[in-house]
Amino acid sequence: MTNMYAVTDPATGEVAATHPTATDTDIDAALGSATQAFRAWSKVSTLEERVALLHRVADLHNERVDELAEIIHREMGKPVADAAGEVEFCAAIYAYYAENAERFLADEPIDLLDGEGHALVRRQAIGPLLGVMPWNYPYYQVARFAAPNLALGNTIVLKHAPQCPESAAALEQLFLDAGFPEGAYVNVYATNEQVADMIADPRILGVSFTGSERAGAAIAETAGRNLKKVVLELGGSDPFVVLSTDDLDATVEAAIGARLENAGQACNAGKRFIVADALYEPFVEKLTTAVLAAADGLAPLSSVAAAERLEEQVQRAVADGATLATEGKREGAWFPPGVLTGLSPTSDAAREELFGPVATVYRAASEDEAIALANDTTYGLGSYVFTTDPEQAMRVANQIEAGMVFVNGVGLDGVELPFGGIKRSGFGRELGRYGIEEFANKKLIRVAN
Repeated sequence: MTNMYAVTDPATGEVAATHPTATDTDIDAALGSATQAFRAWSKVSTLEERVALLHRVADLHNERVDELAEIIHREMGKPVADAAGEVEFCAAIYAYYAENAERFLADEPIDLLDGEGHALVRRQAIGPLLGVMPWNYPYYQVARFAAPNLALGNTIVLKHAPQCPESAAALEQLFLDAGFPEGAYVNVYATNEQVADMIADPRILGVSFTGSERAGAAIAETAGRNLKKVVLELGGSDPFVVLSTDDLDATVEAAIGARLENAGQACNAGKRFIVADALYEPFVEKLTTAVLAAADGLAPLSSVAAAERLEEQVQRAVADGATLATEGKREGAWFPPGVLTGLSPTSDAAREELFGPVATVYRAASEDEAIALANDTTYGLGSYVFTTDPEQAMRVANQIEAGMVFVNGVGLDGVELPFGGIKRSGFGRELGRYGIEEFANKKLIRVAN
């Protein structure tokens, strides 16, 4: 067995632990366990029983917050305080579905147009699901997939990122400790080839993937060939549109939060700052000052490879005509934050997602040009609009091609709000009511009399 799964501290490059990759026998056993749990537990358990277990999962996240936070600090470099915040948000997600599942899953009556009797739609579980999750939010990404589906009665086989083996194991143990039966939530240290085999396996009924566009396309292709429902949350190059403000300092502070949260390693981070002509110069000046000042408190990127990739992208942007304002240079996984200006939006470098603490700023001569720049991307995950004009805010939000628009604020995500994108950012939704609908059999029951 190989050791593809390893804990490598990005701050030091030290390999702290390795975990053997699953054998094909291990994978078969995991699928068998999830299938047996679905047949023996999910189909006979009551909603009341399942939500009680989810409440316990929420409690255990809060009880183990320090332990869980320290694990992902080692695995992907997230500051401990931020990691603890992620764990607590996960607790809120599990509690949210525990508290609202009964309402979300209530029978939906249908008014008949003709004939006697009655009809309804009943939402039921479909079976074992495969989740393939990334490293940037090791607990949160799992929570928004697992919480609604376990409430519904589906079972989960979870393949985590190779650099997150300890958090993956900690979650599996947490579900067992909460009282879920063996097989309801199963962790597998699978290879990409084994993932493809699991998608093709008839025991898996659906797939949820969060990660890169390239990997998502491969997952969707395999799922499509095997007629499996898939939810994809992929990359983003989210526009942050500034049209007017009565407090430029506060707007820049929001921009910093949108760009540098998790060291810039968030799919829905503000990445392209599109600023009205009248505000462009002072915005760039203040943003650059704030970005450079943030260097001392910034965490390393998740790995040396991630930092090398970002460095190569920034160098190509500069070669394409951009001006880079930064201080220092990359050292291992540590990447100095910076601001790119003067990059043509039609250049190849402008088409890429920069996954790290580098902001790109564009000037817009009008509202229409700002909207055109915002939409000039293959991605469509999130977006931000800042304006003092409420009518303009709704007008622009209506025209932005994205799954989410946040007006005059950042960090406004909530457990009750649907999360997802369009275009090459994927499809399907997580969180809120929509998150429990994706892998539900919306079964029609019509009674003649």
